Amino acid sequence: MNIVSKLPDVGVTIFTVMSQLATDHHAINLGQGFPDFNTDKALLDAVYEAMLQGYNQYSPMSGHPLLKKAITEKTQLLYGAYYDPQTEVTVTSGASEALMSSILAFVHPNDEVVVIEPFYDLYLPVIQLAGGVAVPVSMEAPRSPEQSFSIDWDKVEKAITNKTRMLIINTPHNPTGAILKSEDLDALEKIVANWDILILSDEVYEHLVFDGAKHLSMATRPALKKNSIIVSSFGKTFSATGWKVGYCLAPPALNTEIQKIHQFSVFSVPTPLQVGLARYMADANTYLDLPNFYQQKRDQLYQGLRNTPFTPYQSEGTFFLLASYEGWSDKSELEFSKWLTTEYSVGVIPVSAFYRNPESKEANQNLIRFCFAKQEQTLATALERLPKK
Repeated sequence: MNIVSKLPDVGVTIFTVMSQLATDHHAINLGQGFPDFNTDKALLDAVYEAMLQGYNQYSPMSGHPLLKKAITEKTQLLYGAYYDPQTEVTVTSGASEALMSSILAFVHPNDEVVVIEPFYDLYLPVIQLAGGVAVPVSMEAPRSPEQSFSIDWDKVEKAITNKTRMLIINTPHNPTGAILKSEDLDALEKIVANWDILILSDEVYEHLVFDGAKHLSMATRPALKKNSIIVSSFGKTFSATGWKVGYCLAPPALNTEIQKIHQFSVFSVPTPLQVGLARYMADANTYLDLPNFYQQKRDQLYQGLRNTPFTPYQSEGTFFLLASYEGWSDKSELEFSKWLTTEYSVGVIPVSAFYRNPESKEANQNLIRFCFAKQEQTLATALERLPKK
């Protein structure tokens, strides 16, 4: 049989490679982004109770009414923005399905999609499946560990043409940990006004913003809200990544098209999970307390890395932070990550893996990504394994 692959350049992901290497060398895996602790027992009990009460059949295609209502209440509380649960909310099989359904719904053959580099690895393959053309625009690297990666919006606008269908952004940003500021949203408003393009806003780490800062969702600006599809994730929020429950928010006309794809890919999301999440979220502290919880873990890893040959960079959000090994090794980021995993039994992810061309000079800035969504003892043990200055 002659098989013609639709994704000929896609192989095993860097996350699979590094996780397997970590397993082979009995390493502590601080590479892949998932917690090593269980979700809150109260949430588990809520899901179990939903099962016992008979919430075990199909939910409505767009999501269970209880969860859609909880999503709209949370969004209004945090961002002062109202979304109609009937026409502007879709519960999806994780954020990945929300992103994929959104891209497939709107990107047609030869449409261009501007993506901010480094980027989450799902974006480019789905753009390719849709027949679109990805147009990467690189972020500006920080000049010191106290600074963050940033976006040059003039470069972004220069990349937009009459063929541009969509701009994909991610805030808080994986892998860099940067967050968008008010001036970034100002620039985005001008771009939308000039070009009237769609914004696909990946906001899965919306509840993980540190040092008293606020997450600036696209929902906070009416001029952006009307052109935006906002994607988030309960897996990231409530340390239940294996449940694969996410959602997207969009104006009715956009939401209708997204649901056409969603309907024929997964149809609906497990009902007891949706009901359990809705009941659990009735207490807003379940998500309002998360920044402090994760900031303690960030600070533990950051302070510990300062005693090693690494130079840690401050993380503004997500559960990742970057660290530089400049002056310690001249290996590429991939080779250094493999070496660290085998030599010191601590698994990490090279930041170069989030670039279109991971082997390019631009992608290799001597930076690796650590995940701090781990138990205190896990982080302490990993730090003990690393060499000291």
